[in-house]
Amino acid sequence: MRRGRFAPSGSAAERGNMAAAAPAARWASAAAAAALLLGCCGAVLAGGIQDQAEQFFKSGHTNNWAVLVCTSRFWFNYRHVANTLSVYRSVKRLGIPDSHIVLMLADDMACNPRNPKPATVFSHKNMELNVYGDDVEVDYRSYEVTVENFLRVLTGRIPPSTPRSKRLLSDDRSNILIYMTGHGGNGFLKFQDSEEITNVELADAFEQMWQKRRYNELLFIIDTCQGASMYERFYSPNIIALASSQVGEDSLSHQPDLGIGVHLMDRYTFYMLEFLEEVHPASQTNMNDLFQVCPKSLCVSTPGHRTDLFQRDPQNVLITDFFGSVRKVEITTETISLDRNLAGFESELPKDVLATEPLKYADQLPVAQIIHQKPKPKDWHPPGGFILGLWALIIMVFFKTYGIKHMKHIF
Repeated sequence: MRRGRFAPSGSAAERGNMAAAAPAARWASAAAAAALLLGCCGAVLAGGIQDQAEQFFKSGHTNNWAVLVCTSRFWFNYRHVANTLSVYRSVKRLGIPDSHIVLMLADDMACNPRNPKPATVFSHKNMELNVYGDDVEVDYRSYEVTVENFLRVLTGRIPPSTPRSKRLLSDDRSNILIYMTGHGGNGFLKFQDSEEITNVELADAFEQMWQKRRYNELLFIIDTCQGASMYERFYSPNIIALASSQVGEDSLSHQPDLGIGVHLMDRYTFYMLEFLEEVHPASQTNMNDLFQVCPKSLCVSTPGHRTDLFQRDPQNVLITDFFGSVRKVEITTETISLDRNLAGFESELPKDVLATEPLKYADQLPVAQIIHQKPKPKDWHPPGGFILGLWALIIMVFFKTYGIKHMKHIF
């Protein structure tokens, strides 16, 4: 018996349909795989963008402020004014505007009668760098620099009449740099040799600032003798503190100038500013680099720092987070609806209202004409003793002519 062969199932048309469906199935699977791959790539790309955004906003601040304080008076403390003005120059160069700087100078060295170069303050020997400049805006000067005013600036407890330039208008997204220099001791800093602020008062002021949401992060730098004692009592979060000397050590001066007759700067601030001169707005220099700017071999004293209150790793904190002012843009997914009436407000105004008059400067006398013009003639006035002398002469003539016996007819 011959074995029968099984005939193929289905007709020739069915086999053709199956053959045609096989490539379509392969194309469908390939498309699905491609879609899955694109989805994965999209998720990775979205995750990368999210990571970049988080990295961009990791500091959590949107604006920068600086409070720069010199607490010393008198010509022999010239270096303390130069310290403060040098830091002022650096923060302005890195982008913090005058509207976000509160500058307090206890004495005006630029106008001191002993200054051989009026309207200047130098921070380098041989008078190489004038840190006073042409655009210094001093907010608190001379006897306005007091412990009370300083604490009021920090805590915001100032009279309503105080102008905006004398206010620290910070918020909970503000990074604040506070720099202080002067004469101090264990636990205090003198203000103008008449009063002092203690480390407890300063710590309580920072706590008030934190409770009132007046800062996001705070960098405190002090250049004075036994400066580390000023941050020992701090207890508020998000504070980095640096000092030029430890407890029991003096903070020494630097660069004596024979022409001016005094030291121009303190050692710690001098080397810190040398470091800041290499920083630019896009620099990636971090706080750990700032901690090492002045070793004991250069400062003679031992600089100190405190970071236990700070939440971030100092290695991830850029110098420009405090010394610069990089504007950051925050993207929101929320829809903000604008008032339609405001959109057409400008178009509804007449053209003559929209047009503005060109600015004109008042006519002024040329400088050359001012210098060479003739002095204005003055009105003649008798000298101070002329009238008295004239009366004395009249009385003498009267006595010589009539004698004392006729005085009764006058009085």
